[in-house]
Amino acid sequence: MYYKANKSFVGFFMDYQMLNQMRTLTLLTILNLPLLKLYSQGCCSGGSGSPIAGGASQGVLQERQFEIAPNYQYTGTNKFMVGDKDTTKLFDYLFSNYLYMRFAYGVTDRFTMSIESGYFFNKTQYGFQKSDTIKSSGIGDLIIFPRYSVYTRNTEKTRTEITLGMGMKIPLGKHNDSTLVFTDQNTGQKYYTTSPPTVQTTTGANDFIFYSFVYRGYPETKFRVFTNILYIKNGWNSLGQKFGDYASVGLFASKTVLKKLGITLQIRGEWVDSMKYDKNIDMLALYNIDVKSTGSKKVFFAPQLSFTQNDFTIYAMSEIPLYQYLNGTQVASQQQFTAGISYRFFVKRKVKPTEPDKLN
Repeated sequence: MYYKANKSFVGFFMDYQMLNQMRTLTLLTILNLPLLKLYSQGCCSGGSGSPIAGGASQGVLQERQFEIAPNYQYTGTNKFMVGDKDTTKLFDYLFSNYLYMRFAYGVTDRFTMSIESGYFFNKTQYGFQKSDTIKSSGIGDLIIFPRYSVYTRNTEKTRTEITLGMGMKIPLGKHNDSTLVFTDQNTGQKYYTTSPPTVQTTTGANDFIFYSFVYRGYPETKFRVFTNILYIKNGWNSLGQKFGDYASVGLFASKTVLKKLGITLQIRGEWVDSMKYDKNIDMLALYNIDVKSTGSKKVFFAPQLSFTQNDFTIYAMSEIPLYQYLNGTQVASQQQFTAGISYRFFVKRKVKPTEPDKLN
């Protein structure tokens, strides 16, 4: 998003140096999110395209199986683009440190319910001067994400699964946090402006998540191929903003080598729609947002390594942008690294002891 100083709004309180502080481009690239994945224009979790951050993909768990899956995600960029061309930087660097947690339970062999959320330790937009730096931290969103296996077929040579999911994202953090821009030395009164979406921990909107997962495994060769499709229908927040809907398609190939080491390769394409806003609100004057500089199309390559020991899986992945086309002028995707742990175990059902027959 293009943040541009508007003298009619801040000129009364700010000198020339303060105006330069407002003249920035702000758009966060992310996993999921998720994870992390953390991507374009704050469409989820204040800069997260997909709020579902973690491993390669999600199917269903077995009945009474429980999963605890925390992961850490680092995202950073100092790359700016106009369309698919590089352009001059308008701030120095943008990065975030994010902890994501997923709790999932297999209600049946076909139905899994998960509760997910994340916390930003640091979301920072560094300006060219120290006074231009904007920071924030805090909790992001709550994700309620049930999914159901509509088709499962297992044979000696193949395993097939088709899973559908529909969930909801509920904002828990702030979407209207502000930054101090001027202090009147005579009266001591402080003046603030709304921080850019890149450093907000959530968009402040309730969003709907639609998900599909198709899996084909070959147990004898320990080779798997699968795909997932994710669509996020974004809602409106209290500021009269609707961040662009998000869609992604991921294609995966995975192979287990040396018994416990997994190698997964992913190609993912994503699309983010342009931002919508209330026509009675001047986005440039109030929030310094150029709506024409929102929305994107991107293609990523994401290699992942995992190691499994009993019920534990440790994994690490990196996302490499192969192609990006950004509407207007925006900060582009550049670096993203995710590392996490998945622990799965079964919850045993308590069996009531039978009462002994009463003696006559």
